[in-house]
Amino acid sequence: MSFEPTSTEETDTPGTYAARLRVRVAMLSHPGRARSSNEDSVLYSAPEEGSKQAALGVLALVADGMGGHAHGEVASQMAAQSVHYLFYRGDQAVPAALAEGFAAANFAIHERSRSEPACAGMGTTCTAVVIRDDRIWLGHVGDSRAYLIRDGEIRPISEDHSLVAELVRQGKLSEAEAQDFPDRHVLMRALGIAPQVEPTIWQEGLPAQDGDVVVLCSDGLTDVVDKETICRTAARMPPYEACEALIQQALDAGGPDNVSVGVLVVGATAQSEPDRVGRATLPLDAGGEPRP
Repeated sequence: MSFEPTSTEETDTPGTYAARLRVRVAMLSHPGRARSSNEDSVLYSAPEEGSKQAALGVLALVADGMGGHAHGEVASQMAAQSVHYLFYRGDQAVPAALAEGFAAANFAIHERSRSEPACAGMGTTCTAVVIRDDRIWLGHVGDSRAYLIRDGEIRPISEDHSLVAELVRQGKLSEAEAQDFPDRHVLMRALGIAPQVEPTIWQEGLPAQDGDVVVLCSDGLTDVVDKETICRTAARMPPYEACEALIQQALDAGGPDNVSVGVLVVGATAQSEPDRVGRATLPLDAGGEPRP
């Protein structure tokens, strides 16, 4: 089974035809058992049907900040705000909108890190998923992850931008060896750590199917909960309950890091029941804009 994105004529302009599928989404974040603060940020926006932004689709993202103290939280929230604002500001094609948001976030975080000594070295991962016109799109940098569950099978749709992942891709480390690699969280790419960044931005959309489940998460989940458990949990529960269960699984495994999870369920309109609104680190107003 292939999860590769494919091209379509309808992807260049939002709202060119009515979506046949609806999306239920929830996101939760927890500081974990070992950390005194939460440097993760989660954000989702599912504009109300018929609103101006509805044609632009559903956006959800996880950002895992780094830099110590509260500065990782600053970086992750700056990323969430930038990507969200620029995505819904106009009517660009999804790849262009995501690229603009990631570039703006990188510039803002890097400039603040450079100009404020207290924020020196801060940065963040960012993994964003958009569902528009029955297609799934990915924007990604760092080692937070996106998974797609389809027909009971889970596969990653993001690749970690980390040293250990690169060594595995080059065949210099096995997957088993990577689990115990001492520098497994050293990132090759992240927002804010350099003047420019090259995120992974899908230029084509992956056709969504009724029953698809997308899971977004920080490494606070994937370090301690295997993907098969993630699959079983997210595939059998509504989004909010799945997020709660996955976070509890991470806490039960020691909760050594901040843990953030988002679950998006795609379904035919007639078969989908509305889900409870998930809590987001960055609150949104009724129009989908971040509140100060």
